[in-house]
Amino acid sequence: MGDGVTSAEFEARLKAAADATETMLDGLLHRAPLPGETARPPRFLEAVRYSSLGGGKRLRPFLLIETARLFGIEGDGVARAAAAVEMIHCYSLVHDDLPALDNDDLRRGRPTTHRAYDEATAILVGDALLTYAFDVTSDPATDPDPAVRIELVQALARAAGLGGMIGGQVLDLEAETASEPHKAEFVIQLQAMKTGALLSYSVNAGAILGRADGPARAALAKYGQALGAAFQVADDILDVEADEAALGKRAGKDADRNKATLVAALGLEGARERRDRLAAAAIAALDLAPNREAAEILKEAARFVAIRKS
Repeated sequence: MGDGVTSAEFEARLKAAADATETMLDGLLHRAPLPGETARPPRFLEAVRYSSLGGGKRLRPFLLIETARLFGIEGDGVARAAAAVEMIHCYSLVHDDLPALDNDDLRRGRPTTHRAYDEATAILVGDALLTYAFDVTSDPATDPDPAVRIELVQALARAAGLGGMIGGQVLDLEAETASEPHKAEFVIQLQAMKTGALLSYSVNAGAILGRADGPARAALAKYGQALGAAFQVADDILDVEADEAALGKRAGKDADRNKATLVAALGLEGARERRDRLAAAAIAALDLAPNREAAEILKEAARFVAIRKS
């Protein structure tokens, strides 16, 4: 780890963000209906909770929480925004695992939602989490300023939607049937959409909640984009190098399905070099961010992304 933050300090902050997100998700996914709702079906709510609670590093919430903290913003509102982005992430995993897409049986070391329940339930779980994320983000309890909430909602929709995560998933599916080798430029665009957009949003959302000025927003945007790209390259490498027990999901599936990865496009060593360059670029971007001492934890996140084993 770096000089500014020790490994133990980083792991403690990552766990604290995960715990805060878990607590908030647990509270939001309760049985009692909200005003305007009629009822929350018990078995279905159980499936939603199964898909959302008790797993994952919660990196996206961590990035949102720690970016907001750069500007002195903490508390339940930030935790709500963090829980919302995690709902989007969890929904994407539930749908990604379906037979029509990646057809995976294992996620986070346990059966995927469609295996634990059924396909129809898994589709609806994803739909519910996606919808609820915007409910939570738009609620005054997340931020009292309607302009802030509107900006969050629009940024989240664009990161998760047609020109972001979903568009990237479409390109990912199309790539599986390609007869020609995937070019690096195409893979980079795909990954910026499918994975990078939501990670970048998490940083952006913290800046929005923190009322960051233009220069700070620009520096954090560069950080979020580089970190999101590094994360996905690292994921490509892990699919080749890590075993199933460490990943908590099936390993080696990318090559089997002709997935568009930077390991395939650049080779394993080329992918490692790109991952490390991107992590360094993310760290350098934070030299222009406010409160450089507090930003050390975000620098450590970039190092973590590059060296993670799962």
